[in-house]
Amino acid sequence: MTTSVPETDDLSNIQPAQIQPDLELIYSHPAYIIAFSGGVGLSPVAPGTMGSLVAFPLFWLFNHYLSPIYFLLLIDIMFIVGIWACGLSGKALGTPDHSGMVWDETVAFLLVLYFTPVNWIWQLAAFLLFRFFDIAKPHPIRHYDSRLQGGFGVMFDDMIAAFLTLLCLAGWKAWVLSEGYGS
Repeated sequence: MTTSVPETDDLSNIQPAQIQPDLELIYSHPAYIIAFSGGVGLSPVAPGTMGSLVAFPLFWLFNHYLSPIYFLLLIDIMFIVGIWACGLSGKALGTPDHSGMVWDETVAFLLVLYFTPVNWIWQLAAFLLFRFFDIAKPHPIRHYDSRLQGGFGVMFDDMIAAFLTLLCLAGWKAWVLSEGYGS
């Protein structure tokens, strides 16, 4: 009887084992804490929605204490840190865009809130639109989601969802409200 040993010269097609994250793992490294928005991404129900909801208290805090330029600068820094954190976490978990990594939703929706009128109706509409675009992934979101890899890919597709959300809100404000159809 002979036993064959697999070739070890080509390891490029071997995928790392997928890890099920828990609080212990998340709090073992700063990148994991960030990528999972402090653990919110562990929610068994709609982790992306929960990650988006994290943006509300952050918005209220930052909007109160920061000037507009520092607020936008902080969002930029959060995006850049998210590229690192989500990239590292995705590699460690064996899933490049694990559903529990919700920092992308948190940062992108924070940007949406920054440009949305501070009114609960506008913010609710923004939240619903953002979640729609993030879940449905219409073109061009799906295009970039499937082609961009690593932390940048994780963060960028949600920024496109944020842009489309803001475009819809701006269109509503410019065309519908300017015509006197609502307020």
